[in-house]
Amino acid sequence: MPDASEPTPTPIPAPTSRPEPAEGVAATADRAYADRLNALQGKRWKKLLNVQLPWQLHIRRLAMGRTLDVGCGNGRNLSRLDAGSVGVDHNPYSVQTARALGCEAYTVDEFFADPAVAKPGSFDSILAAHLVEHLQPPEAREILSSYLPMLRPGGRVVFFTPQERGYASDATHVAFTGFDELRQLSHDLGLDVVKHYSFPFPRFTGKAFIYNEFILIATVPQR
Repeated sequence: MPDASEPTPTPIPAPTSRPEPAEGVAATADRAYADRLNALQGKRWKKLLNVQLPWQLHIRRLAMGRTLDVGCGNGRNLSRLDAGSVGVDHNPYSVQTARALGCEAYTVDEFFADPAVAKPGSFDSILAAHLVEHLQPPEAREILSSYLPMLRPGGRVVFFTPQERGYASDATHVAFTGFDELRQLSHDLGLDVVKHYSFPFPRFTGKAFIYNEFILIATVPQR
């Protein structure tokens, strides 16, 4: 498993082609986008085969403590996080789905309007799972920097982003974000990179396997 001390790998070019947006899906804040996520994740064969088990176990092994799930979507990851975790998303329809799962989830406006929820230093970790590839780098920096004060000193930021095949599968992806880009984003946010790795399979499978992910873990310096 690679860590921050290893030599920087040779960059792999980002995919050059992606599908046109699905009909009716204009933006990730639309009802159509939330419905699409629900349909993809709710397929009966996926439930029967429990294909999400490796990702469920991975989330638990990360032991993130009380986590702020930024871009929580419909609550798939949020529902697996430790007790007291909170999700926030700009899509109100996804937030409704997350709440229906029993999660504590808020829209962005709701989150920042409640000082009891948006309490500085009250979270052990921030999870940004399949968030930053939907944003141009300046937007990603701006959005994540607004949530960093919620972390305790030494808290962690955990990034999940899709590799080539996964990136190409969604027309709302706008910025391919691999290890190099995640390291740069972490640096821009003032974070210390702890480790990075490919999950669930080795890095080379990302060009063919749609669900292979870049994982990077960084921490807030204790100063």
